[in-house]
Amino acid sequence: MRIGELADRTGVSVRALRYYEEQQLLIPGRTASGQRIYTDEAIERVRIFQQFFAAGLSSRTIAKLLPCIDTGHTTPTQRDELLTERARLAAHIATMTDALHRLDDVITAAGQRTEGQTVATALT
Repeated sequence: MRIGELADRTGVSVRALRYYEEQQLLIPGRTASGQRIYTDEAIERVRIFQQFFAAGLSSRTIAKLLPCIDTGHTTPTQRDELLTERARLAAHIATMTDALHRLDDVITAAGQRTEGQTVATALT
């Protein structure tokens, strides 16, 4: 498939796909005229990249993890990298979960407050 079709099927911009290529995350084939051509496997690969980017991983980190994705095998260094990223994400999730609970408390307090009472007062 051509770059436009891959963009449509993944919901990723053509510009992002070109960036992935520049970062050597995605290596397309080429037609005789030099146009990019992608296999169906590129769809899942792009989706993995999007999840990793959304989780805050850098393109450099993703590039280091590609062999793990491609082969399912890791070196001790790669496992350390994976564990470091997992710990970072777990800490971020904990922070976000705490913020979610605080927001729930504010929503509840806002619904229970009386006229002239602040939400902060209702929370105490």
